[in-house]
Amino acid sequence: MGGLDNIFSPKTIAVIGASESQGSVGRAIMENLLTQKTAPIFPVNPKRQKILGIDACIRIAEVPEPVDLAVIATPAHTVPDLVGECGEAGVGGIVIISAGFKEAGEKGRGLEDRIRETRKRYGMRIIGPNCLGVIRPITGLNASFLNVRPEAGRIAFISQSGALGSAILDWAMHAHIGFSLFASLGSMMDVDFGDLIDFLGDDPNTKSIMLYMEGIGNAKKFISAAKGFARNKPIIVLKPGRFAESARAALSHTGSMGGEDRTCDAAFKRVGVVRVRDIADLFNVAEVLHAKHLPKGPEIAIVTNAGGAGVIATDTLIGLGGRLAQLTDDSIRALNAHLPAYWSKANPVDVLGDADTLRYENAVTTCLNDPGVNGVITIYTPQGTARPDEVAKRFTEIADQSRKPFIAVWMGGGQVEGARAITLQHNIPTYATPEEAVKTYLYMYRYGRNLELLYETPGQLSVDQAPPKHNLKAFVAELYKEGRTLLTERESKRFLVNYGIPTVKPYLTKNLEEALSLANSVGYPVVLKIVSPDIVHKSDVGGVMTGIDSDRELKSEYGRLIKRVQKKAPQASISGISIQKMVGKIDYELILGMKKDKDFGSVILFGMGGIGVEIFQDFSIGLPPLNQTLARRLMEETKVFRMIQGYRGRLPADMQQLEQILVSFSNLVVDFPEIAEIDINPLAISEGKACALDARIILDREAIGYAGPYPHLVIAPYPTGYVIPWRLNDGTEVLLRPIRPEDEPLEREMLSTLSEETLRGRFFQVLKHITHEMLIRFCNIDYDREMAIVAELREGEKRRIIGIGRLIIEPDGKRSEFAVVVHDDFQGKGLGYKLVDMLIGVAQDKGLGEVAGTVLTDNMNMLRVCETLGFKTTHQPEGVSSVRLMLK
Repeated sequence: MGGLDNIFSPKTIAVIGASESQGSVGRAIMENLLTQKTAPIFPVNPKRQKILGIDACIRIAEVPEPVDLAVIATPAHTVPDLVGECGEAGVGGIVIISAGFKEAGEKGRGLEDRIRETRKRYGMRIIGPNCLGVIRPITGLNASFLNVRPEAGRIAFISQSGALGSAILDWAMHAHIGFSLFASLGSMMDVDFGDLIDFLGDDPNTKSIMLYMEGIGNAKKFISAAKGFARNKPIIVLKPGRFAESARAALSHTGSMGGEDRTCDAAFKRVGVVRVRDIADLFNVAEVLHAKHLPKGPEIAIVTNAGGAGVIATDTLIGLGGRLAQLTDDSIRALNAHLPAYWSKANPVDVLGDADTLRYENAVTTCLNDPGVNGVITIYTPQGTARPDEVAKRFTEIADQSRKPFIAVWMGGGQVEGARAITLQHNIPTYATPEEAVKTYLYMYRYGRNLELLYETPGQLSVDQAPPKHNLKAFVAELYKEGRTLLTERESKRFLVNYGIPTVKPYLTKNLEEALSLANSVGYPVVLKIVSPDIVHKSDVGGVMTGIDSDRELKSEYGRLIKRVQKKAPQASISGISIQKMVGKIDYELILGMKKDKDFGSVILFGMGGIGVEIFQDFSIGLPPLNQTLARRLMEETKVFRMIQGYRGRLPADMQQLEQILVSFSNLVVDFPEIAEIDINPLAISEGKACALDARIILDREAIGYAGPYPHLVIAPYPTGYVIPWRLNDGTEVLLRPIRPEDEPLEREMLSTLSEETLRGRFFQVLKHITHEMLIRFCNIDYDREMAIVAELREGEKRRIIGIGRLIIEPDGKRSEFAVVVHDDFQGKGLGYKLVDMLIGVAQDKGLGEVAGTVLTDNMNMLRVCETLGFKTTHQPEGVSSVRLMLK
């Protein structure tokens, strides 16, 4: 199978459609490729014997050497057959420059389908079609038709759009920004963002990854790759916002809210990706997110020698959701001692126009030492006695000693050029305007905060904790047989009750007289609803959430609601009246819902509820599964969160209960891929306690026959099914469980205490340096495509990892590779055998056909374990052996 190395580090290159015609794409590609010296170039053109002085081949099969990369620039209708010829010739990677595929309509889509089938048959990797090509400045590779020579650097730039990608690349070159790689993805028929994040995550020449994204492609692959690498290689996305037109016809409030743009934001936050809004921010952020010290909070201190610039910075800060740090009394006293009596006496700290270097230094140092300050932005304008170069040199010394982020703004032209160069040379984020500095600081803060979410991997519930769901599964199957997808309120609340979400039982009646009788029998106050199958959102017309206290009020409200129904939907039929007994007066109305996004699968929505839910649009979106921390973060991102802390004499909501409701709701979403939408509106808060007054569930017809675990989730839950207690042969008790991100210090301790022989047996070399980045990669995994089982030993209060088994699933989803290491102190006690056996079980659960591994031939213990478990061994050259177990 071909790999991305064939495309980005080719040893041989063929250009199909090479040409000598001036202005042609085929000629531009040839000229660009001939500037590199590392790989021979073979033009392919049946009509020419030579192209640019190089012998041309009639077909790819006639190229005298195996071809790693073929670049195709021929008319669209010829491309499918050419891809087939490349497959027959064993080409590993293809870049299709040609346009005229799915962007050109059904005929082009058919051509693309043919290419896709050929790719599957031969296993090569394809970038495009309809792309600009790829450029790797560090090696001189330019397999594009762009007349550009970008500088080598450590930023990778991946663009879906060719035109905008070219413009951004040109802009960056004029700003002297260097690149480790540029790739235009075009239609993303095969290689997409997830593939390139995986590739660049292991590329030592790349420190930041920038994406211009119009559509996400394979969302599950993207989320998985980003989750694995966002912690040690910042990923920055510029994505135009788009909202799904189909939401207008949704059957629930949740379905009509939370468009594609908001869902993308939620997904990016969850996996540590930073989203920016303009091109300049794309590059500003890429340069600073790898900084050693990220902000711990949004509170900034601003030190300036120009009051107006401080006001501009403050306006930008507040407008973007940041906060001015409140300086302590000690800091104010220290500043009083260093600054003139008429200084600003607050943050921003105006050191005044006549400030010298010492005044700047004292002000900045005082602010950095203030415990309430999370970062400092300094603003310098050319005035006073402070020479910019001297101030810059002092800033570099202060920044080196600080554990808080420090950003410099040099406003002006030639007078501050030298100062700007000094701070840039010392890796201090440096800008020309206060607005840029503030935006960058807040991006740094949000990036650091998003990284915290990478550690949040909620688990599956164990059997003894899981709600009674199997009766609900049978009920869903029954509804499918009936052809029904819209559940009644009573049926919907049955799901909520099973998952421990408090509800109010609805009493259904046929007419007003029965409603009056029922209201008296249950006792006032009550909630009245009109039930009509013709009204899309019942709560738009049918809910009185303040409660009714008498027959007179109920009759009056009934008449009002009937008028609302007739106005909302004149042809609507009234099928009944719903009466609910109220516990007390409702203080707050919330909405809790779920919908299926076309890219990200099931997503959860929380926000302000009631009849104005779509008007106020105060909601946040999160990706399941949720735990308590993620549930709290989801609520904190709304305005209503501040209100439910207590508002105008109303009792605050029980936040612990709300968190538990969100977690229980998430468990319901995780367990039922058959559900398309859920609406709980309102989730009412009365006397601090939450209760679902109305609920609606809509089933997904396309979910019938879903196979595999969690097809509707892009983030797999922590697989608690693999957590088991076990004993070594000597009786020592250990816990076998999947690895967690928090295991990084335990894994470091284990690896750093292994013997050289054991290290060689696992890594085929002795690890001299166990880096933080390496450990992140080992511990922060995606359980869908990788599994690591650790053996945890408890010695009193101390925990220790004594063995690790790892299974990595290959991209084709059919094969996997395993590796096992057991600490020297615990070898020979059956642990290696048990770990390999567990990995075989994981592979079987995932439906894989094969488990393979590579073992040093002199590692007789592991080879015996493999032989006992049924692996077939093949001895290879250079002292290694391959072991293979067929599962199908």
